[in-house]
Amino acid sequence: MPSVPGKKALGLPELIAIALGGMIGGGIFTILGISVAMIGPYTPLAILAGGVIAALAAYSYVKLGVYYRDEGATYGFFKRTFPRSPVAAALIGWYVVFGYIATIALYAYTFSSYALSSVDWGDSDAIRKAVACGIIALFALVNIWSVRGMGKIEDLMVYTKVGLLLIIAMVLLSHRSTSLSELFQHQQRIFSWMNVLTVAAVTFVAYEGFQLVINAVKEMDRPDKNIPRAIYSAIAMAVVIYVVIALAAILAIPFDDIIANEEYALAAGAGDVLGQVGSDIVILGAVLATSSAINSTLFGASRQVAVIAGDRFFPPLLAHRNNNIPVTAIIMMAVLAMVLILAGGLKVILEFGSVTFLLVSLLMAYANFRIRHLTGSSVILTLLSIVGLSGGGVLILKYEYSDNPEQMIFMLVIYILLTLGALGFAKFPAKASGGGQQT
Repeated sequence: MPSVPGKKALGLPELIAIALGGMIGGGIFTILGISVAMIGPYTPLAILAGGVIAALAAYSYVKLGVYYRDEGATYGFFKRTFPRSPVAAALIGWYVVFGYIATIALYAYTFSSYALSSVDWGDSDAIRKAVACGIIALFALVNIWSVRGMGKIEDLMVYTKVGLLLIIAMVLLSHRSTSLSELFQHQQRIFSWMNVLTVAAVTFVAYEGFQLVINAVKEMDRPDKNIPRAIYSAIAMAVVIYVVIALAAILAIPFDDIIANEEYALAAGAGDVLGQVGSDIVILGAVLATSSAINSTLFGASRQVAVIAGDRFFPPLLAHRNNNIPVTAIIMMAVLAMVLILAGGLKVILEFGSVTFLLVSLLMAYANFRIRHLTGSSVILTLLSIVGLSGGGVLILKYEYSDNPEQMIFMLVIYILLTLGALGFAKFPAKASGGGQQT
């Protein structure tokens, strides 16, 4: 389905949907258990703080995105800001792309876990992996089919899941069994500003995905207006949804149940209130959340892959496009995500993506500071972004080290392997080819 001549395929609603789809992809279903275990009733505060960190990170992405209008986003921004460091840009590109592939894999497996949760044979790991691979293949085909079609499907999934999540929150709030004052009174002993900030840093990864909007710069109208509108609107909506759901959960569901059930806490809590109907609503919300995240991540990240391949830091075949759609890049990402699903160990790999996203956001803030006179950026806000993201990076690394040092070693191994891969391509430098071949 080719785009209408003279009209871009993606408008503001689709762009907001892409950002929201990338952010609300199952993170809210997994961060509750970690947060409640560490800070109890202060969970909404930490989630709000995580949103503030995300907004600070978004500030530099927006400024760089409007200035450069480069669908390579993170990779393109670094390459253009530091033109004498192409290898460093390639390293960042490899890290970010692998993080996206890992995210797609985990979202797909989470999708299958929820989709099969109500059937007797749903506990089979082989069946879950087969369904996960199937949903990735489906959305790869959607992305190859049409940009406009992808956008409309994303609209439907994202805005439906937002409505369902808010319904879940309202139902839980209407059946709350305690109050915030009572929770604070009984759990003052666990309060620590350091713990709140640590959870905020961990929660920051639940906002990952807003930058996917910039990858769509060639398919959108008025990038100077729609990039900031889409990103800031999506972050604001995500903050409201996350905070309301967290508040509803801690007021209606016992802490022990939230911690024990982890990502199934909302489904279990809604099931206790409304029975099977409540549980089914949460399951549907989770299925839509993970589906839209797979769809939007495949769309945005594949554009970044094509740009990197156009500069010959990925196989040149990945730069190939048909009607401006990077078909081979989409297929490559889908296949590698399936390989990760079949290999297992997805949560460890996702933590790599989470740490990478935060550290790369810090690099983008630094890049924006370097050319702030060109992007028209506020010195105060840019420095605040650097300080906030630096502090968040230290806290999340400290958390990962204390929680699971073996995992830190595993992530280091991943970094080393990706570095070797990027350096291998860097030995054969080539001039940029303009972001890919058109047919």
